[in-house]
Amino acid sequence: MARKVLKGIRVGVLATDGFEQVELTLPVKALRKRGAQVDIISLHKGKIRGINLMWPGKKVAVDETVDNVRPRDFDALLIPGGFQNPDALRQSEEALDFVREIDRLGRPIATLCHGPWVLVSAGLASGRRLSSWPGIKDDIRNAGAEWRDESGVLDGRWFTSRGPQDMRHFIKGMVSLFAEYAPRNHLAPERSHWGRWAIAALLGFIAFRPVRAALAR
Repeated sequence: MARKVLKGIRVGVLATDGFEQVELTLPVKALRKRGAQVDIISLHKGKIRGINLMWPGKKVAVDETVDNVRPRDFDALLIPGGFQNPDALRQSEEALDFVREIDRLGRPIATLCHGPWVLVSAGLASGRRLSSWPGIKDDIRNAGAEWRDESGVLDGRWFTSRGPQDMRHFIKGMVSLFAEYAPRNHLAPERSHWGRWAIAALLGFIAFRPVRAALAR
């Protein structure tokens, strides 16, 4: 059983139609298994459809739209890949502004495959070290970043991978990154058992009063 190392962390998953299925579902499953709250943030309400390489995948319900959320309400960000998904996100100024503010706040970001496209279009990639799908390495280099053909690259509060073939490394790196750097703004306060004990004692006393009165007669 996975340790709840991400308990109290709220993770935003920025995605839209055309996300690579396993690049959303497997990381989200891993995050929730480790105690994180995960919200799917998209460009529109309802559901978004994934893809499996070039074939249609399953739909995923959207929790929030990017125009209706505040970056400071999230402790970490995951951007799945897929060719269509980040290409659509990078054309949305609201999505790019959301990512810029997440980064400005120092929140950790994990992305893979074509996902780093979003970081490039947000103007954040210059001077960074990134891994990605090899097909976009020129885009990353042209943005002033160093592209690495590695299963996982950690650069500050960013973690990137090449694609689904690196999933095990990606999930491990993502969890480690979020556990270290996510601020846990939404950690629920521990509940005290004294309150419940006091209420139970009071109810017991009230219930016992008629019996005491009867015995006193």
